Amino acid sequence: MLTSICILRLSALGDVTHVVPVVLSLQQQLPQARITWVIGKLEAKLVGDLPGVEFIIFDKKAGLAGYRELRKKMKGRRFDALLHMQVAFRANLAAALIPAPVKVGYDRLRSKDLHSLFINRRIPPASGQHVRDCLASFLVPLGLKPAPPKWQIPLPEDAHAFARQHLDPDRRNLVISPCASHPLRNWPAERYAALADHASREHRMKVLLVGSPAPSELAYCEQIEKAMAEPVTNICGKDTLKQLTALLAGADLVVAPDTGPAHIASAMGTDVLGIFAASNPYRSGPYNSLQWCVNRYPEALQKFTGKTVSQARWGAKAEFEGAMELVTVADATAMLDRWVAAQA
Repeated sequence: MLTSICILRLSALGDVTHVVPVVLSLQQQLPQARITWVIGKLEAKLVGDLPGVEFIIFDKKAGLAGYRELRKKMKGRRFDALLHMQVAFRANLAAALIPAPVKVGYDRLRSKDLHSLFINRRIPPASGQHVRDCLASFLVPLGLKPAPPKWQIPLPEDAHAFARQHLDPDRRNLVISPCASHPLRNWPAERYAALADHASREHRMKVLLVGSPAPSELAYCEQIEKAMAEPVTNICGKDTLKQLTALLAGADLVVAPDTGPAHIASAMGTDVLGIFAASNPYRSGPYNSLQWCVNRYPEALQKFTGKTVSQARWGAKAEFEGAMELVTVADATAMLDRWVAAQA
C-alpha cells in the first residue's frame, strides 16, 4: 500500500498548474497517503498552500547550496514512490537525493538529459498528447487512474479584494497577459494594442494589462499602452501571483501567448484567447480553451523548418524571428468576435 508519495516538479508556472490535478486525484484515490511536493521558489507562491500537501522549496538559483539543503531535508526520510515529473539535468540531481524504491518518469521518447538513469518506471507512451494529460498519466505506473482535469488553487480574501478593485462589474473584462518566458513567443505590442482597441470599441470591454515586475515586461506593457487609442488599465508588476490568479479568475476573457498565466486562467475556469505560432497549442495551449486559440503553428513550422506538424517531432518549437508575426490582427479580432457571439 502506498502511504507516502513525493512529487518533483520545480517549474514552470504553467506546468506546475497542471500538477494540481495530480495532487487532487492522489488525495481522492489514496486518501491515506502523505503527499510531499518538491517545488520551485516562485511556483510555491502560486500553489504552496494546497491543503494536505507538504511543500519543500528547492531554490534552483542557490546552486550547490540548494542541493545540500534538499539533502538535509531528506535525511532520515523514505517515500514509497517518487513522481519525477521534470526533464532537466538539475532535476535529475534533485531526484537522486529523494529516497524512494519506485521512481516514475517519462517514457523513452520524452526522456532526455539522462532522465532514464534516475527512474525505474515509465508513464505509458502516447503520441500527440497535451502536457496536462501527460502529467496526469504519472499515476498509471502506480496502478491508479490518470488524473482528471480538475483544479483547485486556494486564494486569500485580499487577492479577491484586489480583483474586485480592478474589474468592472458592469461590463466584460478582458485581461491581456502579453509576455511569455521566451521573447520569440511574444506577439508584437502594436498588434495587442489593436486587438485591445477593438475589444474596447466594438464590445465595450474593459481592458487590463498584466505582467511581472521584470523590466522587459514592464516595458512591453507600457509599449502596448502607448500604442492604444482607447483607455487601458495597466497593472503590470503591481500584483502578487495570488492577486493575478484572482484577477484571471474574475475576468471574462484572457488574451495570452504560450505563457503561465494562460494556464492559470484556464485552471480557474476563465476562457483564454491564445496567440500561437511559435508552439503547438494542442500540446501546450490553455487546456480548456483550445477552441479559442488562434493557431498559426502549422504555417510557422512549415515556413521555418520545412516540416508539417505530422512530420515534426511532437512538441517541436517554431521559435524563430518572425514566427509570431504570422498571427494577424484580423486573426485575433475575428476570434474575439466569435467568442463574444458565443456568449449571447
